[in-house]
Amino acid sequence: MLELVTDDLAAHGLVDFSLRRAAKAAGTTHKVLLYHFAGAEDLLREAVEVLRERRVTSSLAAAFDPGHGQSLAERVRALWPVLTGSGEGQRALDQALGLAMYDPERHAALAVDAADRFLPPLRAMCPAGWSDERKDEVAELVFAALRGFLVQRRTGGVAGDVGGEIGFAALVRMLEREEAVG
Repeated sequence: MLELVTDDLAAHGLVDFSLRRAAKAAGTTHKVLLYHFAGAEDLLREAVEVLRERRVTSSLAAAFDPGHGQSLAERVRALWPVLTGSGEGQRALDQALGLAMYDPERHAALAVDAADRFLPPLRAMCPAGWSDERKDEVAELVFAALRGFLVQRRTGGVAGDVGGEIGFAALVRMLEREEAVG
């Protein structure tokens, strides 16, 4: 059921999301969904998590593809097209981030879960010789910068696309310099 609801969310986004719409997508009733989920918010959170997991899996596959290079900068460069693309559920994930910012008391988990999922692989991309503290700092910086560039691209029109790309290029250069320092 969750996969079917997630597919509907990917296709139609969060606008007008309800238990009835989710039940229709899953081929069941809203009462059956309430048996399995605590409510519409719980179902939404779980469906967003499935979408995010699909996106994380795709972007990390690109980042760890041996054909893209092994440095942190090269791996971050490889995952960027996946993050900026119009792939499955992108609109719903963007809307989920907006919802988390709009009403953090109710929906903060929609954004926090992304950090929890992305930070460990970003740490793993850092050079082995770096201290754990440095890996943590750089992973947090990369995650925050990528999130900011994505928001800029999604909300800034053509200027946002240009600004996001300029910022991303600067981030990659900074990572190259950081790695060169050792």
